[in-house]
Amino acid sequence: MNTNYPIAIDHDGKSIWKFLLSEMNPKGKFLTPFNIISIPIMLLGLGLIVYRFIYGIGSITNLTQDTPWGLWIGFDVVTGVAFAGGAYVLTFMVYILNMQKYHSIVRVTVLNGFLAYVFYAGALLLDLGRPWHVINPIIGNGFGVSSVLFLVAWHFLLYMIAQLIEFSPAIAEWLGARRAHKILSGMTIAAVIFGITLSTLHQSGLGALYLMAKDKIHPLWYSEFIPIMFFVSSIFAGLSMVIFEGSISHRVFFSQISEKNHKSQNTIIHGLAKICAGTMFAYFFLKMLVFIHEQHWDLLNTPMGYWFMLEMLGFVLLPMILFFYSYRTNSILMVKVAAILTMLGVILNRLNVTVIGFRWDMAIRYVPSWMEFVVTMAVIFTEIWIFRWVINRMPVLRDSPSWATEKE
Repeated sequence: MNTNYPIAIDHDGKSIWKFLLSEMNPKGKFLTPFNIISIPIMLLGLGLIVYRFIYGIGSITNLTQDTPWGLWIGFDVVTGVAFAGGAYVLTFMVYILNMQKYHSIVRVTVLNGFLAYVFYAGALLLDLGRPWHVINPIIGNGFGVSSVLFLVAWHFLLYMIAQLIEFSPAIAEWLGARRAHKILSGMTIAAVIFGITLSTLHQSGLGALYLMAKDKIHPLWYSEFIPIMFFVSSIFAGLSMVIFEGSISHRVFFSQISEKNHKSQNTIIHGLAKICAGTMFAYFFLKMLVFIHEQHWDLLNTPMGYWFMLEMLGFVLLPMILFFYSYRTNSILMVKVAAILTMLGVILNRLNVTVIGFRWDMAIRYVPSWMEFVVTMAVIFTEIWIFRWVINRMPVLRDSPSWATEKE
């Protein structure tokens, strides 16, 4: 296991820049299957993004005045933010509830959440007809301060800053900046509390955006409780992503993880499975209450009704049962299967609200163009590349240097 850490910041400016340039060099094999697949997609995506900004959003998308929000909002932003929810859930469990057995996965979860927010906020720029106006919510220029979008914009900005502060001790350890590490570590708890507060607001705030679209969303997916549903589902969505991403990271970055953390991995996964099962039960119960209250029984015997039952039974009830069963039987494989089904269910639910069930009764339906899919994949692959670069250089999965853990 690599335990050599640079002391770059203690030297002069020239050596710092030399160190940073040296860290740009690739580590490990370059011609891997992932690189061979991802590089062409990222290059094509970059070309399409340039083309979009030159010729307008309509040049590569199938968006219209009737359907102004499509795949980039429904998947890149609304779905992606739900998957990034693991960061606020884990930090709450570790720093507020003092559940220290999950401490070893906090940094990688916060890193994943931070990168997700940065890239999904970037995806918003692609979807804006006039992206240079993105600063308006921040400076208050021609923007309604009572708008939900105003709140979401500020929540996104402040939460990204909070997550950067939470992760910053790892950056200080990478640079060998002992004084900065001491200061930043002292700011962690405050940043965690602030970040958790912001998360609970904007997870539900994204759902609140669709409260004004009552006549446009299919009745099976619309209710005044969308904000609550978005918040509750972000808990098991984020933790399922933690299970999925953690399982892959333990294989890809096996050499960086200490023996102690390797042994605790199964215990952590089982604990997360229990939480997922409980929150999914709450979500399923609330959805059934809303459905019974709205009296939409007649809609079940329709194509959209069958689609709704597939979502609820196949991707909520089934993985919930699998989480319960895997926790009782200590089956790691079953937990991973349940996590994948849960992630698919969250994607399906978010797309049902934002794309599939949105203006479902139109004669000409919105269908994303192939270029929208390519740009989405390019964004995801770029995020993974940066995630891998950070993991290979900073103490995220591996242990911190001894000086960082010393108590005065």
